[in-house]
Amino acid sequence: MGVLVNVLVHGVLGFSRKDTTGDIVRYLFSVISMFVFAFLQKLTKGGLYNPLTALASGVSGGFSSFIFSVVVRIPVEVLGSILAVKHIIHVFPEIGKGPKLNVAIHHGALTEGILTFFIVMLSLGLTRKIPGSFFMKTWIGSIAKLTLHVLGADLTGGCMNPAAVMGWAYARGEHITQEHLLVYWLGPVKATLLAVWFFNVVFKPLTEEQQEKPKAKSE
Repeated sequence: MGVLVNVLVHGVLGFSRKDTTGDIVRYLFSVISMFVFAFLQKLTKGGLYNPLTALASGVSGGFSSFIFSVVVRIPVEVLGSILAVKHIIHVFPEIGKGPKLNVAIHHGALTEGILTFFIVMLSLGLTRKIPGSFFMKTWIGSIAKLTLHVLGADLTGGCMNPAAVMGWAYARGEHITQEHLLVYWLGPVKATLLAVWFFNVVFKPLTEEQQEKPKAKSE
């Protein structure tokens, strides 16, 4: 979706890539696109487009949920990304080659891992703290994702989505390279597992304790 936003802002609307106004407009459309995907997720009752979100949900949901995420959801998301990039390149052949690693492999893996850790932690926290507020949850999540993306854009592309990167890497024939697997898969996946574990160990007991206090008082 980010590639199409770039086409809209710089190709259709004509903003320069070095223009601050163009960056602001691009960020605005990025937030709007995240709201659209959040609405589609709500409409489909849990549809996802990021393997890391599916993995976090699967790990938190138990063994059967984990198996379903790994065997069904994640492969389908990757396949969808590959097909989407193929059609995008067919329609917009001048569009580019997707995210690019501009640092050493281990530095890139660490960067994607740190970005992923924080966004997964935030997603878990929003789901736990404000489960019913669609607008507020989506707004906070969108601004956080955009901020983390900007922080990592010049290093790794700030992707935090292995499926999205996989589509472009497959189109370039680089989907089984060490760079792609370590930076855009291994780093984020390990960070996701660490974030889920850390959240359940540190924050989940606090949340349950806060929920039990009103019950004790009412009794």
